[in-house]
Amino acid sequence: VAAIQMAKAMGARVFATAGTPERCAACVALGAERAINYHAEDFVEVVQASTYRRGADVILDMVGGAYVVRELSLLADDGRLVFIATLGGAHAEFNIRQVMAKRLTITGSTLRNRSPEFKGAIAAQLRDKIWPLLESGAIKPVIYATFPFDQAAAAHAELEAGHHVGKIVLDLTR
Repeated sequence: VAAIQMAKAMGARVFATAGTPERCAACVALGAERAINYHAEDFVEVVQASTYRRGADVILDMVGGAYVVRELSLLADDGRLVFIATLGGAHAEFNIRQVMAKRLTITGSTLRNRSPEFKGAIAAQLRDKIWPLLESGAIKPVIYATFPFDQAAAAHAELEAGHHVGKIVLDLTR
């Protein structure tokens, strides 16, 4: 949700994948040029066709696993693949020559095990680049549901059901 809004606000063409028509519609409403239902369409073909076979400059990957090979094929020359989760598995086998030939960058990101100074630098960049977008309304937090603290189990069940788009919030004041 945040990545779609931030990339769009910064002028990027945004393509997103989701597993239901409702989630695809939510991605488009958030600013994606096109949302691809991965149960019904091949995201590689859709993005290739939409970019005149150029491919994607950056792929933000929450899945990993078997998707990596397809994502590498979709990246444009000098493209970047950024892992932020491994929902589909932490292991992948791919052709290193393809990475070399396209001059690809493969990286991952997490804030775990980072120094307070590193986190502070990220916070400063967010304050300078993202906060103005929040203040102007170009980026808006999306709250799917709010639960009182004593209903934390229900909030967790909603999260596990996986039908939400946006954040599920526990209200500590209720």
